[in-house]
Amino acid sequence: MISNTKEKQSLINRFLNIVEKVGNRLPDPSILFFLMCLGLAIITWVVSLFHITVKHPGTGDTIAIKSILSKDGLMMILNDAIKNFSEFPALGLVLAVMLGVGVAEKTGYFDKLMVQVVHKAPKKFIVPVIILIGIIGNGAGDAAPIVLPPLTAMVFIKLGYHPIAGLAMAYASALGGFSANVMIGMADALLYAFTEPAAKIVSDTVHVNVAMNWYFIAASVVVLLPSVYWVTMRFVIPRLGSYDDSNSDIHVDDENTGLTREENRAVFWANISFFIMIALVIILAIPQNSFLRNAKTGSLLNDAPIINGVGLIILVLFLVPGLVYGILMKEFKNTKDLGKMLADSMSSMGSFIVIVFFAAQLLAFLEWSNLGVIVAVKGAALLQGQNGVILILGIILLSAIINLLIGSASAKWGILAPIFIPMLMLVGFHPAFTQMLYRIGDSISNPITPMMPYLPLLLSYAQKYDNNMKLGALLSSLMPYTIILSIIWPLFMIIWYLLGWPLGPGGPLQIK
Repeated sequence: MISNTKEKQSLINRFLNIVEKVGNRLPDPSILFFLMCLGLAIITWVVSLFHITVKHPGTGDTIAIKSILSKDGLMMILNDAIKNFSEFPALGLVLAVMLGVGVAEKTGYFDKLMVQVVHKAPKKFIVPVIILIGIIGNGAGDAAPIVLPPLTAMVFIKLGYHPIAGLAMAYASALGGFSANVMIGMADALLYAFTEPAAKIVSDTVHVNVAMNWYFIAASVVVLLPSVYWVTMRFVIPRLGSYDDSNSDIHVDDENTGLTREENRAVFWANISFFIMIALVIILAIPQNSFLRNAKTGSLLNDAPIINGVGLIILVLFLVPGLVYGILMKEFKNTKDLGKMLADSMSSMGSFIVIVFFAAQLLAFLEWSNLGVIVAVKGAALLQGQNGVILILGIILLSAIINLLIGSASAKWGILAPIFIPMLMLVGFHPAFTQMLYRIGDSISNPITPMMPYLPLLLSYAQKYDNNMKLGALLSSLMPYTIILSIIWPLFMIIWYLLGWPLGPGGPLQIK
């Protein structure tokens, strides 16, 4: 039995070695995205020669491929390139959050907080808690994949693990478990906005609601947490081995001593300021006429300032305790020192900004050319006539593959909902079931999709700990999470389906 386990682990490591070697042969991420833009332009030109069209089931419009290597395509590039860059979904949020995170990091607050956590918390609970925070962190929108990985890397150093293992685990928890949560959040509201009109294409009598996946997504947290923990401890940490900071911009304090009285005091009041800010946000959000709510509906989720301004809120949540700690520890003497900290935070994002320019063009090319839509429609057609377990696996697999082409979950569902929802309603399945299948597929390939705008950011984090870190090596640490999630989560859905349990309030599996 022991020899078989070792053999299996050896086979997995050999596979990951291949992933790493192939990935490391890829060019620099910014050049890679440029080449992908060029390749996509050529593909659209070739496909346009065959006059391939599809009929969008939602609008009924006939959609054809538009060649980027055409007069209109070249005009689009000239007209929209700068706008694509400046309006890139995650760019403003990342840069804003990094202002607050940068101050909290450079004053030493994060590092000392992690030391305190490691010294006070039982070691066996720290990693599961981080995974839990990552999974449920999607309730704060895009915060988790931005904030949690660098924090986890520092925790892992204090625990004696490789920091890149922490980066990979936190990133995979936040994005691989994106559709699991103990509470209804922003993702539920965004998807519901597309599910409801898609259901009305077939029938006005089938009712849907924002909470219709709640039971399943809450139960998924219990299933995913041990799965991510097992992969981390069994494969990722052993594979990366011990950390050598000789090739790093960040050096580990070998002494790993506790905090001084002054540091404990500064961390205490910084933590107090953090919780005061959290409490203030909650108190301000309670009144029905709060400025944090949607002015028309009173909602805290749907088009509400608290959600639209989540980047600014996160900035303040980290900036305030960073300032409190810095003042108490006399880390800056005047506003010039503070300004330098803010500037240094932005300078560390230079490589990310360069990559974003090309990544933004790639996403825009997919949308303008209609290639993403046509791939989705053609792929969905393959599922027609299927049902049961085959249908579950088919939609999850197709959603996962399409996620490699289109990063935004709501953008993909905007395309797929008018296709999947009516198709499955016609064979008796409730929209709640279809929506949950899509959410699983969209999540499991999140850790490895190049279309995720946070992957370049994660690479920039990793390169701080290993100057030679390349995309292939990073993906080889993320791949095990996608593999295990691709097995465990669909299997969990199949069991749930066979038991016939509802997915949430007003969310049965089948239309009655």
